[in-house]
Amino acid sequence: MGFPVAVATTVAKTKTGRRLILAAAVCSLLVAAFLLTPIIAIPFAVAGSSVAPASDVRSAPVSNGDWAYPLKGAYTKGRGFGYNPVQGCSYCSTDHKGYDMAQGCGATIYAAGAGRVITAGSFQGYGNAVRIDHGDALITLYGHMQWSSLRISAGDEVAAGVPLGAEGNTGRSFGCHLHYEVLRDGIPIDPQPFMAALGLPLK
Repeated sequence: MGFPVAVATTVAKTKTGRRLILAAAVCSLLVAAFLLTPIIAIPFAVAGSSVAPASDVRSAPVSNGDWAYPLKGAYTKGRGFGYNPVQGCSYCSTDHKGYDMAQGCGATIYAAGAGRVITAGSFQGYGNAVRIDHGDALITLYGHMQWSSLRISAGDEVAAGVPLGAEGNTGRSFGCHLHYEVLRDGIPIDPQPFMAALGLPLK
């Protein structure tokens, strides 16, 4: 019998030795399980890669006919339309002309309705903005988008749900968000009842 086997046999006969052998075996099993987990998980990951997770509500655009939400999925509501002062923001208007909604810096912003892009770039206090003319004296405005994120240009015809750019913090903004504004005959109107009438209620 070789020396290593003789030593193992002698150690195994003692109580402390058996504990050491058991601890070594458990450690070996844990290391093996840690190393094999990625290999076992790969087939499941590949099989599930073609199906969007049920919790990813951004994967499917929510629309109703010719109109859709300008953000896909859950969002945080900011200031609504009308009198909305912002404490600590000297340049923020107290008479808010739109509806603020946020998913986070870089979230994709979509056209709410079909129309022709009339602004794509720097626009007044809205920073990097897009305006879409939907006809019948109706315009939607998407403000504070990230610089260099626009995917469209002035003059483009777009459909509802077409990506416009990314949520940002440009212009007179106090954090990454989308300023969504609706104008009829050049006058801002409250986006909440407007969208609700289209079957797309905002928060």
